[in-house]
Amino acid sequence: MGSSNSKIRLPFSPRNSMKDHYRSTKQKSFNQNSTLGDLSLDADSGNHTCTQEIHSSDEDTEEIFYRFVILHAEGDLDEATRVLELLQNEFCIKPGIIFAEMPSGKHLLENLQDAMNDSAWIIILLTENFLKERWCEFQAHTCLFSSLTKPHKGSTVIPLRPRNNSLPLERTPLALGALNALQEDSPGFATQVKKIFQESSYKQQQTVWKNEKEI
Repeated sequence: MGSSNSKIRLPFSPRNSMKDHYRSTKQKSFNQNSTLGDLSLDADSGNHTCTQEIHSSDEDTEEIFYRFVILHAEGDLDEATRVLELLQNEFCIKPGIIFAEMPSGKHLLENLQDAMNDSAWIIILLTENFLKERWCEFQAHTCLFSSLTKPHKGSTVIPLRPRNNSLPLERTPLALGALNALQEDSPGFATQVKKIFQESSYKQQQTVWKNEKEI
């Protein structure tokens, strides 16, 4: 690591991390309606079906506890969006969001903190672009540290090698390479997804999140 190249370059404007032209119509529509209920994965069925729970009328409808946030390189916006739609539409794991669509008006570090606090799982998109951005490594190590220091966040950082332009294991940073990563082109991908994104784990973390909000 040379001293001149070790600086972290922020991929987006530090004070406004969301780019309006990257916000998909589907994601905006879902964010507007997701507060009507939680969608969960039916683990007892061979088909992936969604069930919905109606929130009580006195619950805060503005804040969302996401099931997952996808951290990605700036050059992987399309791939991150594709994985987001795959998990939401094929596996009914909702709501999810990609980092580029985190609310605007905040510093990137604030959005990273929100991503860790306001979601059950952090998915790190491991592509060739990941190694090109120091910011990606910083995000990954920050999330790993959080998962080690908060008991309820253990095993919630999920590296994912997507179908396109994935980063080989031998070139993956050591800290991430030691984790059991999701491999989209693996025959066991669907089974792994169901094992990881358990409803009981989501509910447990959501309870902690609600309690912290009330303090």
